[in-house]
Amino acid sequence: MDKRAHAIVNPIHSLNLLSQAEIEAFTTTRGELFDLYRRCALAILNTDSNKDDAAKIYADFSDFDLQFVPQPRGLRLEVFNAPAQAFVDGRMIRGLREHLFAALRDIVYTEIRHSAQPVAGAADPTDQVFRILRNADVVRPNQEPRLVVCWGGHAIPRDEYDYAKAVGYALGLRGLDIVTGCGIGAMKGPMKGAAVGHAKQQIKSGRYIGISEPGIIASESPNAIVNELVIMPDIEKRLEAFVRLAHAIVVFPGGVGTVEEILYLLSILMHPDNAQSLPLVFAGPRRCAEYFSELERFLVGCLGEGVRDHYRIILGAPDEVGAAVRKAVQTQHVRRRKLQQAYYFNWELAIAPALQRPFLPTHKNMAALDLRSALPGHELASQLRCAFSGLVAGNVKTFGIEQVARHGPYQLHGDVALLQHMDRLLRLLVKEKRMKLGEGEFDYQPCYRI
Repeated sequence: MDKRAHAIVNPIHSLNLLSQAEIEAFTTTRGELFDLYRRCALAILNTDSNKDDAAKIYADFSDFDLQFVPQPRGLRLEVFNAPAQAFVDGRMIRGLREHLFAALRDIVYTEIRHSAQPVAGAADPTDQVFRILRNADVVRPNQEPRLVVCWGGHAIPRDEYDYAKAVGYALGLRGLDIVTGCGIGAMKGPMKGAAVGHAKQQIKSGRYIGISEPGIIASESPNAIVNELVIMPDIEKRLEAFVRLAHAIVVFPGGVGTVEEILYLLSILMHPDNAQSLPLVFAGPRRCAEYFSELERFLVGCLGEGVRDHYRIILGAPDEVGAAVRKAVQTQHVRRRKLQQAYYFNWELAIAPALQRPFLPTHKNMAALDLRSALPGHELASQLRCAFSGLVAGNVKTFGIEQVARHGPYQLHGDVALLQHMDRLLRLLVKEKRMKLGEGEFDYQPCYRI
């Protein structure tokens, strides 16, 4: 395994907005805050890796280390035993340098500032999300709506990646910017395609925003196209950041993480206090007709026929996806201008507290989920979202992998018909190898039992 023994890394942009107290908090101890940044930094430098097992990545680079060197204008980094692919001719790739210090910025802001003297309103999760995005210069009040969030799997076949890239190209030609979870696969494809579309339209200010969180970043290292990286404190704030920023959302085929994102969004769109609609398009190659058929069977079987009102499915035809999304974004623009709503952050959406509280996927919490068809649709979608969040953890997050190794597969309980719909979808995801990026010929080992 190629590693670079030592390198000195200076920030591209000044970090002089850090106070001396913040610098000291980061440099005088090697506690939880330092370890959090070390894990994020390793994930960033391990970019373009085809491994999504966080525990394996941390083990392979157990000797990776960092040292902070205080400077009058912030911090300088020394890195030891870093992945060699992060360097060219002995120098760290510029985009990775930016990502390293973006992660430092977000961790300092969220961990140190939120543990200091409380700020009025800071306890509100939506306000926290807004403050983090504002601190990262992601919310920009003087720009018209053009942010398209793209969700989808990271371990996908080549034709699905090419399709996601073609859709991104169609979006880029129409002047739309891309927001994804910042990893590879269906997160990288739309950004890469949009970059070409922007280049053809002579758009120099294209935005490729990647939003991650510490629990997932090791298995979904930021791709090279990302030019604005944000690290949110947890998955719930990451998901809220997506929907508050989005002017439209496109979902490509993916695994349990993609289904979690869909359920999170549908829980919001089906909420009785949300009269507005956030445009949602499911898109994939024509070969993925079975995937979307099973996904829709699951959604309708669990949440009712009314769920169909909240999305549109387009198979093939990347240009049709681009045109449909552009039209939807224009409708959002007109609506927000008419109601004098902010373009840059959707304050209007009502998000239930259950979607904002971090869900810890212990075996006890997973077994206690209320998976009953009698629940209102938006509440059931929220409970199902937690179930799929646990499956994501069991697949790729260090905590979940350790829980499953120690206690066995998660146990899920609920109405028989509902669980049958869930089991059928999960079996398809396993059959299509969407549950985890495997190595060699071994079979996927489920982290759940229904």
